[in-house]
Amino acid sequence: MAGEQIGVLNALDVAKTQWYHFTAIVIAGMGFFTDAYDLFCISLVTKLLGRIYYTDTLKEKPGTLPPNVAAAVNGVAFCGTLTGQLFFGWLGDKMGRKKVYGITLIVMVICSIGSGLSFSDNSKAVITTLCFFRFWLGFGIGGDYPLSATIMSEYANKKTRGAFIAAVFAMQGFGILGGGIVALIVAGAFNNSFNAPDYATNREGSLVPQADYVWRIILMFGALPAAMTYYWRMKMPETARYTALVAKNAKQAALDMSKVLQVEFQAEEEKVEKFTSRSSQSYGLFTKEFAARHGLHLVGTTTTWFLLDIAFYSQNLFQKDIFTAIGWIPPAKTMNAIQEVYKIARAQTLIALCSTVPGYWFTVIFIDYVGRFAIQLMGFFFMTVFMFALAIPYDHWTKKENRIGFVVMYSFTFFFANFGPNATTFVVPAEIFPARLRSTCHGISAAAGKAGAIVGAFGFLYASQSKDKTKTDAGYPPGIGMKNSLIMLGVINFFGMLFTLLVPESKGKSLEELTGENEEDQEIEHQVASSRTVPV
Repeated sequence: MAGEQIGVLNALDVAKTQWYHFTAIVIAGMGFFTDAYDLFCISLVTKLLGRIYYTDTLKEKPGTLPPNVAAAVNGVAFCGTLTGQLFFGWLGDKMGRKKVYGITLIVMVICSIGSGLSFSDNSKAVITTLCFFRFWLGFGIGGDYPLSATIMSEYANKKTRGAFIAAVFAMQGFGILGGGIVALIVAGAFNNSFNAPDYATNREGSLVPQADYVWRIILMFGALPAAMTYYWRMKMPETARYTALVAKNAKQAALDMSKVLQVEFQAEEEKVEKFTSRSSQSYGLFTKEFAARHGLHLVGTTTTWFLLDIAFYSQNLFQKDIFTAIGWIPPAKTMNAIQEVYKIARAQTLIALCSTVPGYWFTVIFIDYVGRFAIQLMGFFFMTVFMFALAIPYDHWTKKENRIGFVVMYSFTFFFANFGPNATTFVVPAEIFPARLRSTCHGISAAAGKAGAIVGAFGFLYASQSKDKTKTDAGYPPGIGMKNSLIMLGVINFFGMLFTLLVPESKGKSLEELTGENEEDQEIEHQVASSRTVPV
């Protein structure tokens, strides 16, 4: 039987959904809106960067970024994000969620602006400066993952906690959508003001000098939502769970939550002292007790996030086929530089509206009814099914008359990624680890995900190249081919299903019940021996 819960934490667990819940969702969610905007807006402008800095007008097609430069521009933010997730996750447990939360925003604002200030005529100088700021931008974004999830988890009630954390993550969909809309507005305005001929008609005239402002404005706009959120983040009190269980300040926890819940709380100093002196509150990350109680859970959250992101970020492989099949993006030489940005932005906006955003919100609606485990298992299952359905008859899908079917299968794959593991891998690590290690463990899980993203976005970009040297994209060596790459992705999703069995169900339980922090000392040994990972 679990020990008695601290009054202020119990009040948070049983609180009805109130205004402060929605405030917390918006404050944390706007950070995720910014994260997604900053991470995904680069894909809207890479073609333009290629045209501006790598076009040779003697060639029939406009310039594109060389493979190594494209990999650096697209991937450097992922490397920064991975580093930031580990560092700020650890720092959030050491200094407190609120203090670190403000630091990540400041880094994001400065680096978003810096990304657009890479002024030079020299391509090397521009790309180097851009990559420098994109790395540190990713570093700030990385901090937002563990901190946003942990703060929302610790503020939420146990009945709707999953929906609240998933709602924060779902703002990522609106961030992707926002990036597309901003690019549409900026590219549309510049194209109307500086109407240029297409590349085939006039190679030099298709790139007006003002096009250099387009990518800078799109990248710098990411600073605006982050700056707007800063004041509200600083007004949020520290979470009661950190203040009481980690900082061990019962008086401050009661005072902060009295303001939030508008109910008077007594400072239960003796109860907090007793609660935090238990052995369940003392073990560290690199201890046998952590390994026994949460080792398999951490293996489960890291491996599933890693495997999910390989599949999720590999979607870049198929987008060019899909956009061409539907006619959303005509051949580059039939457009001027700014028109190309507009067409790419339109395609991304439509994908976000039709597939990305709905999938996230299906998770928000169902996660506290169906449960995290079931949604994650279902998502990986359908991703496996649809990936194999794309891979095995791949030659069938390449025929022009069957390409609409390919688009439908593709859309279902990523709908079930979002109504599935893409959301649950974010939610669960914020619930199942002790308060003093929660942010660190979420950061480790998220960093494993970003490692998967790097494999998915770049490893498979090379792997999917044709086996025939004459059919590879410019600058790429031969690979294993698209069909074999899709089969590999199907196998990866299947392993995601298997590793989900290591992740416990957290629906409807208090955080302290899940982590064992409210157990009496004599219960602990028995609990470790009888703990199970697969929900029954």
